Amino acid sequence: MDSQSILQINDLKVSFYSGERYIPAVDGITFELKDGEILGIVGESGSGKSVTSLAAMGLIPSPPGKVEEGCILFEGKDLTTLREKEWRKVRGNQISMIFQEPMTSLNPLFTIGNQLAEAIALHTKQSKAEGVKRCTELLRLVGIPRAEGILQEYPHQLSGGMRQRVMIAMAMACNPRVLIADEPTTALDVTIQAQILSLMKDLNRKTHTSIILITHDLGIVAEICDRVIVMYAGQIVEQGDVRTILKTPKHPYTEGLLRSVPDLRGKRERLYSIPGNVPAPGSIPKGCRFAPRCDSAFGKCHEAAPPIYKTGSDGHGVRCFLHKVGEESGEHVGLPS
Repeated sequence: MDSQSILQINDLKVSFYSGERYIPAVDGITFELKDGEILGIVGESGSGKSVTSLAAMGLIPSPPGKVEEGCILFEGKDLTTLREKEWRKVRGNQISMIFQEPMTSLNPLFTIGNQLAEAIALHTKQSKAEGVKRCTELLRLVGIPRAEGILQEYPHQLSGGMRQRVMIAMAMACNPRVLIADEPTTALDVTIQAQILSLMKDLNRKTHTSIILITHDLGIVAEICDRVIVMYAGQIVEQGDVRTILKTPKHPYTEGLLRSVPDLRGKRERLYSIPGNVPAPGSIPKGCRFAPRCDSAFGKCHEAAPPIYKTGSDGHGVRCFLHKVGEESGEHVGLPS
């Protein structure tokens, strides 16, 4: 494991039982999270982003799901070998998660103070008075005014943005080394989205917490991420430095995602959309999984599955035969414009 890596996922395969067989939802993905960085994971719905994050938290429901292959290394320890009792010492303490919709994660019957205090009590030996003080500090850390008053209120009394801040405070309660944020701004309006993203970037800078940000919004990735992983149909199709990928995408799917982003400066009559749909789990086509939707596909794309080819010294990799063609001919072949 790289000395700069805090979390490393190697050849992870997660499947779910359906129709008398196990169907892979995540199929052989490998990546690392470096200490203190913000890593973005993007892709359409059904690409395996959330399943990857749940696996990293030990939250794959079993049954029907199971981690079939691979390992998840956190500070050198393989988390896939842990029993549930051992997982509880890691989950929330070393690795925390912010879920997409806070109203489904916060208990409507308990005050914000009770729920924050419970998260602290599970992992620390602080007294009740110290716990209340810590709760107040956490709410102030995430920019919530009148923190003492908010502790006495219930989730339904707060706005969506305030509830999401509470969820971030709860996730940060035990100063985790890794924070996984699963589309934390999807249900929020754009002004609150900007505040939450600014808050996460600020927390990363102040606490040196490594963050995995799962999103379908490339604008968010461009704004706060250091590196980005692009997933499609349960596999990583491109990964590397965020500026490199957003400026010069190598995979046709990444290029399609970028073309789909509305440009306020342009005068296009219609927004671009990638033709077709993500294949359903269990109906993955032979060859490259993106080939049926790709304008650049050729014969080999429909016959064999491409590996990830390295396209630079910065760790940029792409799962596409177009770059193998370039290697064989002695020069790199880029994607058609």
